[in-house]
Amino acid sequence: MDQLDVEPVFIETDVEMDNGADQGRSPHRADPTAAVDSGPRATPLRQLGLSPNHWYVVAQGTELTDQPLAVTFWHQPIVLYRGSAGQIHAIEDRCPHRQVKLSAGYVEGDRLVCAYHGWHFAPDGACTHIPYLAANQKLPTCTLRQYPVKEQDGFIWLFPGDPALAEQRSPLGVPEWEHLDYIGSAALIDVQCHYSFLIENLVDMYHGHLHGDAQVWANPILTGLEVTGDRVHAHYEADSYYTIDKIWSVAQLFVPALRKLHPEPLDVYYPYPHWMATLGDDFKLYCLFCPVDETHTRAYLIHFTSLGKFPDLHKLPMVVRRFFKSTFHNTASGLLRRVIREDLPMLQQEQAAFFRHPTYKGPELNRALVGVQQLIRQQAAEGER
Repeated sequence: MDQLDVEPVFIETDVEMDNGADQGRSPHRADPTAAVDSGPRATPLRQLGLSPNHWYVVAQGTELTDQPLAVTFWHQPIVLYRGSAGQIHAIEDRCPHRQVKLSAGYVEGDRLVCAYHGWHFAPDGACTHIPYLAANQKLPTCTLRQYPVKEQDGFIWLFPGDPALAEQRSPLGVPEWEHLDYIGSAALIDVQCHYSFLIENLVDMYHGHLHGDAQVWANPILTGLEVTGDRVHAHYEADSYYTIDKIWSVAQLFVPALRKLHPEPLDVYYPYPHWMATLGDDFKLYCLFCPVDETHTRAYLIHFTSLGKFPDLHKLPMVVRRFFKSTFHNTASGLLRRVIREDLPMLQQEQAAFFRHPTYKGPELNRALVGVQQLIRQQAAEGER
């Protein structure tokens, strides 16, 4: 990957800074050396849409029981439900009769029944039954939008774009969720900000200063950056607090005195529209996105601890390994929730700053964020075609 210098660039961080006050300029005015957006780039980054032709995560599999589940993806109300064989279906969350939410209804076999008048809808969105339909009346031809949806690796993935492309593109996938060599933990991020703020937060490893002893790594240095049409890869040299190679290693999560800093490579990826990172061989993290609208983002933050360094792990009986994985599932969820609680005010302050001064651009020393913004713009443009 390319080697990086540290010359500041002006980036749409939308953070209030007084970098122009000594020149007599308003501290919130865009720097005159920064490029001026024009044409298709005129839309502020923090108001950009997204590309729908990707698989997004709208829920964990355990959230969907025998009752319908309402979710929202980029202004689109959607209802999820399980059919008689447990298969998941996704259609518009509205009854075409009176426009009430179908998610307030119930499931009957493979059909979703509206709570208001009892109209029945099939998985393809067609109305199949109206209880009070007269013999001389025909069923209405109204059909709701159906979304490709699948359950994989513990999560429910939805494809909101062109259905013809759904089978040509695969979900990012989280294979460690079921793998017996990994202990997983997950937590929900629900934040009132544009999704770009959250992805920049995740790619920017320098903000670990905020999290104190909840941070897995320290002393990151960005040494390489690769940006392609659908992916950003930032390579950091860093130090890890943890060594996961003994049965008691998990105690390091709770007893800071047991941690010892040692160098590990830290690789951070933005495979649009999600995020993942690896710290040496011990940790892997994901953030799976479901943008709700321009100022509301939901995402699932997932942390995996690898047991790959445990000696003779593969020799243990499968039942023992499954018990171990199940027992320690969500061990790190408390740390994840703490990190999220500390990040949320920062992200929401950035969103508020954008509302106050939407044209301001602040200096940024981390070029990985420039790559992230470039990718967001490219994908948003594709989504508008």
